[in-house]
Amino acid sequence: MQIQIAEDTGTTAKVVLTGKLDIAGAEVVALPLATLSGAKSALTVDMSGVTFIASIGIRHLVSASKALRRRGGGLTLLDPNEIVTEVLNTTGVTDLMTITRSGGALKA
Repeated sequence: MQIQIAEDTGTTAKVVLTGKLDIAGAEVVALPLATLSGAKSALTVDMSGVTFIASIGIRHLVSASKALRRRGGGLTLLDPNEIVTEVLNTTGVTDLMTITRSGGALKA
C-alpha cells in the first residue's frame, strides 16, 4: 500500500491510496489518515488504486470519518472499484462517508 498526499489546501486534503488495504496496508495508512483527519475539516481519499479492502482498512476509514464529522466535516471516497464499493456497502459504513465518482457524486 502506498499513500500520497496529492493536495493539501488549508482545511482540506486529498490523498491517493494504491494497493491492498489489508493488514500491512492499513499499517501504512493509519498514521497519515489519523493525522490528516485530526487536522483538516474535509478529506478526500482517492480509492481508484485500491484493489482490496479488509476490515482493518475499513476501521481506519471509519475512524477518520468520525474524527472529521466531530468537527463538522466529512470523508469522501473517490472512485473505489466495484468490489471495494460492494464491501463498503455490505458493511454499512457508507452512512459515515460519501462515495463519489469522477463523473459526479453518488451516495452509496
